[in-house]
Amino acid sequence: MDTVSGLTAGPNAGQTAGQTAGQTAGQSTVQTKGQTTGSPPADSFADTFASPGDVAAALSRTGYLADDALATVTFLAIRLGRPILLEGEPGTGKTALAEALAEALGLQLIRLQCYEGIDATQALYDWDFPRQILHLRAVEALSRDDHRDPGQLETELFDERFLLARPVLRALREAPCVLLIDEIDRADDEFEAFLLEVLSTWQVTIPEVGTLAATTPPIVVLTSNRTRELHDALKRRCLYHWIDHPGLARELEIVRTRLPDVPAALAEQVVGVIQRLRTDAGLIKPPGVAETLDWARALVALGAAALDPEVAAASLGSAVKYREDAERVRAMLDRLLTP
Repeated sequence: MDTVSGLTAGPNAGQTAGQTAGQTAGQSTVQTKGQTTGSPPADSFADTFASPGDVAAALSRTGYLADDALATVTFLAIRLGRPILLEGEPGTGKTALAEALAEALGLQLIRLQCYEGIDATQALYDWDFPRQILHLRAVEALSRDDHRDPGQLETELFDERFLLARPVLRALREAPCVLLIDEIDRADDEFEAFLLEVLSTWQVTIPEVGTLAATTPPIVVLTSNRTRELHDALKRRCLYHWIDHPGLARELEIVRTRLPDVPAALAEQVVGVIQRLRTDAGLIKPPGVAETLDWARALVALGAAALDPEVAAASLGSAVKYREDAERVRAMLDRLLTP
């Protein structure tokens, strides 16, 4: 059978400075059943950054401050064409890295949010059954006296126009892009195995259509809150990095970069209290950087120029998310706010 081609990028996929000359954004190849595809060419973004310092500088322009270790693993992932696996506590900036990387490279971000029970259908593709039924009824109405070849009708029913692309298929078809596979630890072993195959070959097979391979592999960022251990096979495919809570100086720099309207004294107080909550309060869920930023925004919205026990207690829901933690923190606010 002949090779079928011509699947092109969606309207959001555009050419960026990271693409090599002569490459068209979003090209992919579909081959009919029984055929195989060769390996895709090297990632066109491999030479975008000359060093980890370039990565850190590009991310900082989006408001994301990466330390040397994170900038290095991101640089290597792009240079080597490998997925990044980020583990760490919630709110430490794992998802934000993918968002910042897409912004820095001028690419669209395609997100797959994992959850318990997710399977390949939710991640890959589905068929638009209502439209297929409407098409079938239209054909029946128009061809009562003209018997349609059943094989031709089947081919029409599984035409690409009825294909609903889910995040993984979209990423392969619309690459170059950034594919964020968020909270992979919520999915099960079978879904991990499916992802491992896709990340190893950069192609998927649709029985009714054929095998679709990405010409330019997407940049893939997987995140995990480590609610369970991931399998070694998936970890071996990725470059691994653990994101910890930042120290006081770095977190203060993050607040000043992301929220320049927050008064300097207030920013120092908020970050100081958050740092102590993580280390001294024994909370069920210590606040992450995301909660630090939320609390600072809430205090500015309340018109607070400084953090005192009253305003801290009133806005504590921005930083602490468990009732037991909130009670514990309220009981120690005076001590926390004492220099």
